Amino acid sequence: MNEKFLKEIVVDQLKKEIPAFKVGDELSVSIRIQEGEKERLQKFVGIVIARKGSGISETFTVRRATDGVGVERVFPLHSPSIANLKVVKESVVSDKAKMYYMRKRSGKAANQVREKRFFEKN
Repeated sequence: MNEKFLKEIVVDQLKKEIPAFKVGDELSVSIRIQEGEKERLQKFVGIVIARKGSGISETFTVRRATDGVGVERVFPLHSPSIANLKVVKESVVSDKAKMYYMRKRSGKAANQVREKRFFEKN
């Protein structure tokens, strides 16, 4: 009885417009920020290094390096504070579940992953 009730509540909370992304892709996350009575959007652009969980509790970790300092944020995928998700670049990562090795990289290598390229046939 309780399980059915929980599933009904969870289904209403799930987002429908989530782009297909995987670990290694560069993602642009627009977050709603409340400042007093005003609300604004702030972008966080970086590489997805982890994706965990499933259903309503699924999270993903985005990492970017700014001025030589690595910044990571963990976002709940179905959070109402996430306004927009956009895949900036797709990557060619060989089926990695987590990319924690990116934490050891610095400089230009900290923001680079092999990019997936699409070629048009003539």
